Amino acid sequence: MSYEIRADYGQHFLFPPSLEDWVDKGHPARFVREFVDGLELEELGFAVRRSRDGRPNYAADLLLKVWLYGYMSRIYSTRGLERACREHISLIWLTGMNAPDHNTLWRFWRDNKSGLREVFKRAVCLALEWEMVGMVLHAVDGTKIAADVSKGRAWHREDLEKLLESLDEVLDEAELDVELFREHELGEYRLPDELQDVEKLREAVRGALKEMEEGGRVHLHPVDKQSRMMQCEGKKVFAYNAQAVVDGDSGLVVAQDVVNDEADNHQLTAMLDEVNEVVGEVAQCNVADGGYASGEELARAEERGYEVVVNLGETINPRGKGKEFHSSRFSHEAERDCVVCPRGEELKFERVKLDRRRGYEVRVYRCHNSRQCPMRTRCSRDKRGRTIEIGPYHGALMRQRLKQQDEGNRKALAKRKTTVEPVFGIIKHLRGFRRWTVRGLEGVKTQWSLVCTAYNLDKVYRRWVSETTVPV
Repeated sequence: MSYEIRADYGQHFLFPPSLEDWVDKGHPARFVREFVDGLELEELGFAVRRSRDGRPNYAADLLLKVWLYGYMSRIYSTRGLERACREHISLIWLTGMNAPDHNTLWRFWRDNKSGLREVFKRAVCLALEWEMVGMVLHAVDGTKIAADVSKGRAWHREDLEKLLESLDEVLDEAELDVELFREHELGEYRLPDELQDVEKLREAVRGALKEMEEGGRVHLHPVDKQSRMMQCEGKKVFAYNAQAVVDGDSGLVVAQDVVNDEADNHQLTAMLDEVNEVVGEVAQCNVADGGYASGEELARAEERGYEVVVNLGETINPRGKGKEFHSSRFSHEAERDCVVCPRGEELKFERVKLDRRRGYEVRVYRCHNSRQCPMRTRCSRDKRGRTIEIGPYHGALMRQRLKQQDEGNRKALAKRKTTVEPVFGIIKHLRGFRRWTVRGLEGVKTQWSLVCTAYNLDKVYRRWVSETTVPV
């Protein structure tokens, strides 16, 4: 006769169970323990206790293990980590049955932000030692992640200006009444208490407008002033721009950062510099989408010797029909200081002007033969003749156009989407990280580095399990 298996709550053990038997030999918790135990935390900048006086504290390596394993397990809050340290058998094993509370975990985060960012580099170095990182193709991209603030509490310049105007009217009228009372000695010579609150509100609004003007912003959030309004998952919200460079062979993140710039067009060389710092070199080919198409950044990449292929897009490098007189079809001859159109006509130098959008000066060349040109209606509607603007980085853009005529470079650029975008998809959709849980640029930089570290360690762990030479 068979019996159902039920829990025996009165069971006693002759010998206590061993902590080492609680998780399998190939468990991710064991990998995290080995990874952290191999780090020199003091060299990375972690606060390490030296004195034996006072109450015992949780060691830095124990708390780091909790954070890393928690992020690998999609636990992103300190309270969630505290609960897991008491309930998850893997974290109970990893902490040796110690259970740090959420305040302890938060203080460790607060005091060791730079050290946590250094851990990302060590994880990449481990992957390099195991020859997991290829240096053939790297893809650069960014993704917007919503800030930990409510959009309803944001400051908007237009709304604040209207509010200030209405407050000014109310207070101006009240101040006239006070002045009238003073002249005729009819009552108190001050604003009523309720209007004094309005005066405080007016000063607060003025302060907010001044702060927005100094920062050159039209939107500002009082809780997280470093966040910016960005297009994030189809909505305009306060967010940060998370950057990543992903290896084409392994899918590992080899460099990461967070900025509060809404656009990516100034991040290309900065991210490749990060790769160079972490890995010691850059890939043979580095690809990026049209958001990184900046002549200034392309010129800077050339100066550093970085091989980049950036999607210039139809506005800079059109390929469709009817674009034979696009500005990219005009060639600049610096020695003769002129521009030659597709028909061979010369455009003479006219003047220098400031391009306010880009922030640098450009040279303007104009065609003086437009009335006799049979293609004038297809070339330009300007009655004075077609003009072409040549900026200081025109040569870098032209060399990039020529580079993309190569079939190999076009194939490399086509691989960008399948290299870096799946990483963001995994982090956001599978790992559930769609919103920052900390505030301020330094905080989100640290959190993104930890997210990318956990993503990389998950990949390295799979290699660790398959390696029979790795001790378990």
